[in-house]
Amino acid sequence: MTTQNVLALVLGGGRGSRLWPLTKLRAKPAVPIGGKYRLIDIPVSNCLNSDIHQIAILTQFNSVSLHRHISRTYQFDSFHPGWVQILAAEQTLTSADWYQGTADAVRKQLFEIQVTGATEVLILAGDHLYRMDYDEMVRNHRDVGADVTVGVRPVRRQDASRFGILRQDAENRITAFVEKPKTDEALKGFALEGEEELYPGSMGIYLFRTEVLIDLLNSDLDDFGSDVIPAAIQSHKVYACSFGGYWADIGTMRAFYEANLLLTQPDSPFRFHDPVRPIYTHPRFLPGSRIYDVRLDRVLLADGCVVEGADLQHSVIGIRSVIGEDVIIRDTVIMGADYYEEEASELGEKPVPMGIGRGSRISGAIIDKNARIGEGVRIEPFPRGTEMDEADWSVRDGIVVVPKSAVIPSGMVIAP
Repeated sequence: MTTQNVLALVLGGGRGSRLWPLTKLRAKPAVPIGGKYRLIDIPVSNCLNSDIHQIAILTQFNSVSLHRHISRTYQFDSFHPGWVQILAAEQTLTSADWYQGTADAVRKQLFEIQVTGATEVLILAGDHLYRMDYDEMVRNHRDVGADVTVGVRPVRRQDASRFGILRQDAENRITAFVEKPKTDEALKGFALEGEEELYPGSMGIYLFRTEVLIDLLNSDLDDFGSDVIPAAIQSHKVYACSFGGYWADIGTMRAFYEANLLLTQPDSPFRFHDPVRPIYTHPRFLPGSRIYDVRLDRVLLADGCVVEGADLQHSVIGIRSVIGEDVIIRDTVIMGADYYEEEASELGEKPVPMGIGRGSRISGAIIDKNARIGEGVRIEPFPRGTEMDEADWSVRDGIVVVPKSAVIPSGMVIAP
């Protein structure tokens, strides 16, 4: 088995400021996606489908819900050895600091890495949407005798400033690397041959020989993209492994919003249901959704919802969503709820029931879990680039975001 001795490390990210307020009460990898999944399910499922069964998730902010999801979802019996565990930042006798960057996070867990006996360490991000067979990457890595292998895909000129851009020779060995170049001068000579507007970009997926990783981290390098990979190119054999499938960095609110809505399209380039390489998540044993007198068009409708007399278009409706009569929802991501209202009577009377109230009109928004939208509420998108923060709602790049458990009173209008 090619990947038997590979350890996967998923970088959980820092404060998740680019996805705030979705990260106000949870770590970024725990943010829901696709109606019933969480971001962390993507890299973990890719690992399991690639027969990688030693998986550690590095995080330090708001990790309780993430830890709960991992412990409830990814359990192995005694006949299938393996584990998925959280490695949270902690104070020790040798370090009192939190993670100072992606590489520093791994450096602080070198002891945990070494005790696994892994021959290679696969570094993954916790905010990407894609389906990938890491077995092929490991094979290529070993066949060419690489010290480091970087997952690579073409990126457009207008997106190059968000990625690490590299240059490779005819044998796919990386000869130069620049992290998030901002100017045309910095990009000079990096374009793909015959393609002036396409550049080979790093996917943030790195495969290291374990001893090489330890050697590179025995220094003050704090970030993989900015520090480790450029340094490794000068001293080690660093190769590129091209990826041709769908891949999206969903670390920003706009990217997260668009990736969710893309799932509603009949020709979506990414689908969660794949009979061979599924995306796993916590099994909730919810009933089928109940819908009455409803119009649906390009809607991803999750389990356990109750929808009456509504008009839903181009939207994601998450688990346990309750949507009242005469509601119109367009271009919106609704994450649903963690429980049904009647199952939480101990919380007392709520002036606004959980879910979307009768007669509301919602478009261009993200409604987080357990939110309470009153009757006759109107929410419309703002111009792109608009940033705003109010007590119970925010605007990020023009998208209205209602945080988890927020209450929007009946009749309220949120619009430009």
